[in-house]
Amino acid sequence: MNRERELAQTFVALSDTYAAEFDPLRLFQRLVHACVDLLETDAAAVMIGDARGHLKTMATTDEEAAFIEVLQVQTGQGPCMESYRTARPVSVPDIAVEYARWPKLVGVMLETGYGSLQAVPMPLHDRPIGVLTLLRGRTGRLPENDVHLAQALADSATLGLMHWSTEPARSDDVITRVQSVIAAKATLDIARGMLAQHADVSVAEAARLLNAYVTRRRYRLTDTAHALVARELELSDIVEGQRLA
Repeated sequence: MNRERELAQTFVALSDTYAAEFDPLRLFQRLVHACVDLLETDAAAVMIGDARGHLKTMATTDEEAAFIEVLQVQTGQGPCMESYRTARPVSVPDIAVEYARWPKLVGVMLETGYGSLQAVPMPLHDRPIGVLTLLRGRTGRLPENDVHLAQALADSATLGLMHWSTEPARSDDVITRVQSVIAAKATLDIARGMLAQHADVSVAEAARLLNAYVTRRRYRLTDTAHALVARELELSDIVEGQRLA
C-alpha cells in the first residue's frame, strides 16, 4: 500500500466514530500504531488528563513506552508533561543532554534504548486534554513534516474521542467524556491482569489475546473488558478462542 492510501485509511479509521463497533480505547491503539507505521518513530504512547489534570496512560506500542509515560506522571516532570501544560509541541533531539532537567527520565530512556523524544499536544478548542509522545532510538529531531502529521493525527483522534456518541460533546461535557474513557481503560487493565493470571502469561500477551478475540468477533474492547471483570464472560473463552483461531 502506498503512503498516500495508508494515510487516507488512517484518518478514516480515526474519524469513523459513528460505526457501530467504534471503541475509544481502540481509537488510541490505532493512533499509536499509526504513528509508528507512518512516521520516523520507534514507539508511541497516548495519555489523557483526568479532572484533576493528572495524566493517565491510554495506549502504548510497547512496555518500555508505557514505563516512561508512567514515570513522567509519577515525577510530574518530562517533555510530555510540559507539552500537556503548555499545549505546545516539545522536541527533545538528544535526551542524554537533559539529565539536569529530568534525571530519572533520561536514565530510563537510555537504559531502554531511546535517544530522542517528541511530545505533541492533543487540544480541544485550545484546551489540552492529553498528549501524544513519540520515542526514537536515534538522536536528532523528528522531521518537521512528521511533526505536522503527528499533530494532525492527534487532532483527528481528539475530535473522534469527543464525537463518539450521536451528539458532539459540549464544552462542559468534555471532562465527563474523558473521565469515562479513563474509567474504561482502568477496567481494561484489570481485565488484562485477570487474563494474564488465568492463562499464566505476561500482561502484554494477555493484551494480544484480548485484542485478537475482539477483532475476530468484531466486539467492542470496552464492552468485552467490562464483561470479563463483571464475570459475565469466561476468561477461558478468550484463551480457547485463540487456540481455535
